[in-house]
Amino acid sequence: MAGDLKLGLNTGYWAGGPPPGVTESIAEAERLGFDSIWTAEAYGSDCLTPLAWWGAQTERLKLGTAIVQMSARQPAATAMAAMTMDLLSGGRFILGLGVSGPQVVEGWYGMPFAKPLARTREYIGILRDIWAREGPVTADGDHYKLPLPDGTGLAKPLKSSIHPLRNDIPVYLGAEGPKNIALCAELCDGWLAMLFSPSVYDEIYRPSIEEGFGKRDPARRSSEEFEVCATVPMIVTDDVEGAADALRPFYALYFGGMGAKGTNFHANVPIRMGYEQEVAEIQVLYLSGKKDEAGAKIPTKLIEELSLIGPVEKIRDDLEKWRESIVTTLLVSGDAATLRTAAELVLA
Repeated sequence: MAGDLKLGLNTGYWAGGPPPGVTESIAEAERLGFDSIWTAEAYGSDCLTPLAWWGAQTERLKLGTAIVQMSARQPAATAMAAMTMDLLSGGRFILGLGVSGPQVVEGWYGMPFAKPLARTREYIGILRDIWAREGPVTADGDHYKLPLPDGTGLAKPLKSSIHPLRNDIPVYLGAEGPKNIALCAELCDGWLAMLFSPSVYDEIYRPSIEEGFGKRDPARRSSEEFEVCATVPMIVTDDVEGAADALRPFYALYFGGMGAKGTNFHANVPIRMGYEQEVAEIQVLYLSGKKDEAGAKIPTKLIEELSLIGPVEKIRDDLEKWRESIVTTLLVSGDAATLRTAAELVLA
């Protein structure tokens, strides 16, 4: 049976500065009954500062990060920011985490990328130990050690000086690969799904989700409470092909230009969906500077699987497969008019 879907506003990355009209869009999202707003970071603006600034102008919307890049902050710094945001917002904060990719992690932050799954497990464990405040926090993992063992010798374990509003602040994980999705289902309260297609859920995603749920700590939120927030481009128009053309630069960047050839985690999604040959051609064209030609190689069918495009009735029809999927929230972007249309289609 089709289920109820929530809506979230994804404000995305900054392109040179704050997104135009973003404060109006956030106000409209709250008025329309959206459930949440989300901010992102890459190697420009951070995601926590704008979320605090914009969130201060809201009363009900949940405030999520999509994503806090783990390599940008030690676990304790992220735990502190999460507690602070949760207290200031009255318990509305959602900590979305992710490892990013080797180009950003090593090139921008100067941190090692190796063994991202193990690092993620350690990182989340430290966050929760800090929020629990059951005693001074120690960690002896391969990637994070508290206190630092080879420093001045003056270090000692510490306990947070503030009491968190919630010691179970929700942690969502941005994940695309099978092992990372399984880790998310095992450890986290939600999954930030990008490049998600409900039509291939059983084939591509379900095995990882069920593997993770099978290892889940029963003391955590139950698998029935697990949230899946999927980023979904939405363009309402009578011209389906024109809408696909408008999205081709976005998908060409992610399939062809994110990372190096052979090390592009985003490209692995359409490859697993059966578009290996097309992705290979897209990458060659994009990395040789032929971005328009790369975009032209993306099949409209693939774009339709990952997006909601076309006339109102077509989108209303297409929404049924999203309602029947594991997805609980659609994250959309756009101006106030776009958000009103999304609300009419999804929330009515």
